[in-house]
Amino acid sequence: MKVSILVSTRNRNLEISTPNPSLKLSKEEQRFWTRGTKYLPTDGIVKVKAQECIAGLPANTSDVDKAKAIYNWVVDNTHRNPKTRGYGQGNVKLMLETNNLGGKCADINAIFVALSRSVGLPARDVYGIRIADSTRGYKSLGKTGDITKAQHCRAEFYASGYGWVPVDPADVRKVILEETGGLAVTDPKVIAIRDYLFGNWEMNWMAYNYDHDLTLPGSMLGKKGEIPFLMYPQAENTEGRFNSLDPDNFKYKITSRRIG
Repeated sequence: MKVSILVSTRNRNLEISTPNPSLKLSKEEQRFWTRGTKYLPTDGIVKVKAQECIAGLPANTSDVDKAKAIYNWVVDNTHRNPKTRGYGQGNVKLMLETNNLGGKCADINAIFVALSRSVGLPARDVYGIRIADSTRGYKSLGKTGDITKAQHCRAEFYASGYGWVPVDPADVRKVILEETGGLAVTDPKVIAIRDYLFGNWEMNWMAYNYDHDLTLPGSMLGKKGEIPFLMYPQAENTEGRFNSLDPDNFKYKITSRRIG
């Protein structure tokens, strides 16, 4: 079976100007995007760590400044682990309890989301795939042609007056590890991408969804087959579910090319 999708993307940029009072979530939406889940808990050690991130900020600190404090903590305290299978599982509680803050995008950005939610900031992971090379000079942040293994998770938080704000602390750590064989945190290229990825996304990437802790519709495995997120092709037969992290044996291939 072959599926073709034509997509158009546009870079996202946060402009800090006069807030628009109409940009706010309903009470139901606020509750939904700050709720705790199995893989994104908002109590215990998660809440304690989030409070540490924003400690010292004034009582009237804006949503943007709270999120920036959490973003900086995540960038400073996590690291990208190239040995992590796929793009991680996002088990935030375990990572914080063991102080093992290494992983990939679904781990690192999940930490940002859970910490944000625990202090009342609506936040969510956004799951997708890289579809083109980066035009910002970062070889590690783009992919074209065979993108079978180019899945990537980003994150957003909601700031009253501004709407959903794009962030990606995980890609800052990816640049530090991979760009030109590895860079220091103080390298100008790291400083530049760290600043850019709070409030901006280069859209050489396509979003799939932002669902989390889900049972796949029609799955024969029921709750036993629950997955933390949907970013890879999923399939199963009477013997069980195929390994979505093993495309060579699962037999799927994803490719992309720019048109026009």
